[in-house]
Amino acid sequence: MKYVDIVIDNKSDRTDRLYTYGCEDDSVETGSKVYVRFATRKGLVAGYVFGVHDEAPSGIKRLRYVEEKDEDISLTEEMVRTASWMKKRYLTRYIDAVDLFTPAGEALKSGELRQVLSAADYEEFAEEAPELTDEQKAALEEITAEEGHGIYLIHGVTGSGKTEIYMRLIERAVSEGKGAVMLVPEISLTAQITDRFARRFGAENIAVLHSRLSPGERHDEWMKIRRGLVNIVIGARSAVFCPMENIGVIIMDEEHEATYKSEKNPKYDTVEVAVKRAMDHGAKVVLGSATPSVVSYSRSEEGIYRRIELKHRYNRNEMPEVGIIDMREQLKAGSSDIISPPLRDAVLEELERKKQVILFLNRRGYSSFVSCRTCGSVRKCPDCGISMTYHKSENMLRCHYCGRREPVPERCPDCGSEDIGFFGTGTEKVDEKIRKMFPEASVARLDLDTMRKKGSAQKIISDFEKEKTNILIGTQVVAKGLDFRNVGLVGILSADISLNIPDFRSAERTFQLITQAAGRAGRGSEKGRVLIQTYTPDNYAVQAAKDHDYDAFYEKEIMFRRAMRHPPFSDFIQIVFQSKERDLPPFTAAFWERSLMQILGPEGGPMMRGPMIVANRKEGYKECLLLRCPKGMRNRYFGGLATLKEKTAEKESRVHITVDVNPYSIWRG
Repeated sequence: MKYVDIVIDNKSDRTDRLYTYGCEDDSVETGSKVYVRFATRKGLVAGYVFGVHDEAPSGIKRLRYVEEKDEDISLTEEMVRTASWMKKRYLTRYIDAVDLFTPAGEALKSGELRQVLSAADYEEFAEEAPELTDEQKAALEEITAEEGHGIYLIHGVTGSGKTEIYMRLIERAVSEGKGAVMLVPEISLTAQITDRFARRFGAENIAVLHSRLSPGERHDEWMKIRRGLVNIVIGARSAVFCPMENIGVIIMDEEHEATYKSEKNPKYDTVEVAVKRAMDHGAKVVLGSATPSVVSYSRSEEGIYRRIELKHRYNRNEMPEVGIIDMREQLKAGSSDIISPPLRDAVLEELERKKQVILFLNRRGYSSFVSCRTCGSVRKCPDCGISMTYHKSENMLRCHYCGRREPVPERCPDCGSEDIGFFGTGTEKVDEKIRKMFPEASVARLDLDTMRKKGSAQKIISDFEKEKTNILIGTQVVAKGLDFRNVGLVGILSADISLNIPDFRSAERTFQLITQAAGRAGRGSEKGRVLIQTYTPDNYAVQAAKDHDYDAFYEKEIMFRRAMRHPPFSDFIQIVFQSKERDLPPFTAAFWERSLMQILGPEGGPMMRGPMIVANRKEGYKECLLLRCPKGMRNRYFGGLATLKEKTAEKESRVHITVDVNPYSIWRG
């Protein structure tokens, strides 16, 4: 007879604690999935064992017992420890953290595992490792010189051969009997890197994990990893939670990307989770980017990360030549088109040279917003309060925040006017313009709209890679790690979109997007070129990107961050209070604000309430509290927040509270 502490699969703050049960099954251990009677539920409820004891805890009046054990699904002790850490780190529920580690879908009745990758597809394309450059050799030697855990930041220019370093590190881990996790920032990138890894390591040794697989496929990929049938895992953000028992290395390519920060509960940071898991396994974490985040680069300056520089492209080609098109001057000359005459001429020239072209615009849809020309009102999403984007192919308005769709109004809802106008430009409109401008060219578009159908992104990328497509138009997905050999020109249509976002990271995002998009040019045998269209050509982020000068950008940006006490010199903590009842969010937010001022005292950073209450049809009402946590005070802040969350859960179950550390977007309301 033993006693087990169980996390119950019940999504309520009131039951977010460990429950002790008796257990007569000796095979039950930490991480086991079990079934028990809970509260007044009629049937059995699933739970996960977080602790095992030989003696009964004191104070238990009525002891219930574990009734069943799941023989297929279980967590490792390390996964249990990481889930417990996530509860404290992100103030999330136990079960929300556990769910990240567990498989989706169900097994086939036959017991066979579905195959995402087929070994037969890669047998004739086996690939041998190329010769390393001196920079690559030095990087590998530095990372592998010491055994055990370490965090490394590879700052390498686009095309410098970071992927080959990743593959050598994975090869080393596998040869030592360990596993490797390879993370990419976008699901659409998994196909290209999986193909490359399968040719090198064999498809039978690789599992793929991401949300675009079917639930059944995800279940079976999870089972292959858990049973030790594969030793390499490739995937997007969620693959960091793979059930691998002996991790040797976790690699995060394009570590600067915002997609590594979860916007759903739990609002985790993938880098932090990777480091936590790697520490437990004694594994290495390797972060790679041509444009490291300011926070990561700052940590490398402090010695928290070990920085490795790759300053040259693998093929020794020069970096692409970058030119700036001042759209203010184009406007004065009478051109207001999104495709300026200089860019149009450059595209034509590259097509005549049989080169491919990438056009980058970080805004999808046809028109950015729909407005009444009479009264000026803009059609906004009634759920989210942000302007809705017009999609011509559907003839619908769509909210890019919550996905709501509605028809274009025939009359203005505010004044009744029929003079409805379409303003702004997205990738859908650019696609239409380019097809008319270059009717002989083969044109494709890569954005969230064209990627919705399973396999569509892979088909678009494959066709461009095989040079079946002449011009590829896309949002930021085309700037993330894709490797094409025949791209002669990259055109960045509006560098000001990200620059004008009201966010302290706007300059950083602009520099990263321009640099990454520019990096798609000239990756073959010839030097490429890049044209940047902008209304702010003198901005330091634009100029630094033009000159391929990360150091110049970082020095300017870190000076501003230090002066404003923005991250990495502090943490922003966003707390959102949500309820179906209108009065509860502001009441609870006010209570938390007063309580935190008392807990933190004069050392506490500033707090900001807002935005005001906004109705949301799906989620009720919300109110936000934004805190700035001074550097070095995170533990004190989170101790206070955890105490308040527990008290609120005990007294009021009708308010749901989420905490987000250093959010990539301040809640819009």
